[in-house]
Amino acid sequence: MFTRARLVVPVLGFGQIVAFASSYYLLGVLADPMARAFGLPPTQVFAALSVAFLISAVLTPWAGRWLERRGGRRVLGWAHSAFAAALLLMATAPSKWVLLAAVAGLGVGMSIGLYGSAFATLVEIHGAQARRPITAVSLLGALGGGLGWPISRLIVETFDWRIACAVWALAHLALCLPLTAFVLPPRPPGVIDGRAPAERMRWDRRMVQIAAVFAGGWMVSTAMGAHLPRLLADLGLAPAHAAWAAGLMAASAVAARLFDLLILHRSHPVLTIRIASLFHPLGAVLALLGGARLAPLLAVGQGLGNGLLSVAAGVLPLHVFGPDRYAVRQALVLTPARYLQAVAPAAYAFAVDASPAAALILSGLVCLAMFAMTLGLRPVGEVA
Repeated sequence: MFTRARLVVPVLGFGQIVAFASSYYLLGVLADPMARAFGLPPTQVFAALSVAFLISAVLTPWAGRWLERRGGRRVLGWAHSAFAAALLLMATAPSKWVLLAAVAGLGVGMSIGLYGSAFATLVEIHGAQARRPITAVSLLGALGGGLGWPISRLIVETFDWRIACAVWALAHLALCLPLTAFVLPPRPPGVIDGRAPAERMRWDRRMVQIAAVFAGGWMVSTAMGAHLPRLLADLGLAPAHAAWAAGLMAASAVAARLFDLLILHRSHPVLTIRIASLFHPLGAVLALLGGARLAPLLAVGQGLGNGLLSVAAGVLPLHVFGPDRYAVRQALVLTPARYLQAVAPAAYAFAVDASPAAALILSGLVCLAMFAMTLGLRPVGEVA
């Protein structure tokens, strides 16, 4: 049992690597060959991914209630099955309409199979002491892009995009699903029974503040993920150098998670949020002042902020409200972020078209607003 308990974090982390690599980061490599195969513009494939984000946003509150009633092991098992079904449909798609529907279908797996469900599973097991396991899983999940992109590209170059989709589906079915079933513990006793009606969650001021913080963070993160290489080129970097500098964002995100795991794990998570919200504006100011010479610092600042924010997304609701009804509450406060995530790349494109300065001023102001929204957040029972 001790050995099995020690495997929980690696299994959840591996599941997040596969989930992110086969959803969020999949089209970064596969969109162009998919589009060519069916004579589509790549923008239509990415539009289907935006639909997936919207589906995920719509289903997220329901996913939180399902987690509360059934437990993380069962929900994550269904998530891996949903991801595999969408990927297999993509691999065998006979027409463009089936392909686009399959890409949109990734949203079902996203709603129940990404960080929120993994974090809720850890809170089931560890209660209020779940911060370090949450950080560790977040650290492993950050490798989804760093490993997913090169693996997908290798498969595409060796075989084709259909084989890549099939390989990721097989990873869900042959690796993640059995590990989830046999390593994750069953639902602990004393939690809500699946047949019992749960009280409706009521929003309060702190939930609104936390939701606003994460909505801003996810909006900036998704916008920068779509437009960072272009912004760096507009700041004076050559296209090849811009692509290399953009890669610093992923490395910085991993470094930030590692820093939280080793150093910040005893600090107040509101402090983590405040630090995270300042990294992007700092990088933006340095990039605007220094031009091409300091432009890579924009990627570094964004990555550091992303890394800390992903940890705080799991820890802040736990710290402010405690472990009671964590899954439902966390799903609710992340729902606005899921909606903004779907529209952020297209909306931010207008600012990027205007000028890099206008775009970075806009995203920097959003981050400063996130800092302001942390004021007054305290745990239950704590007074000023």
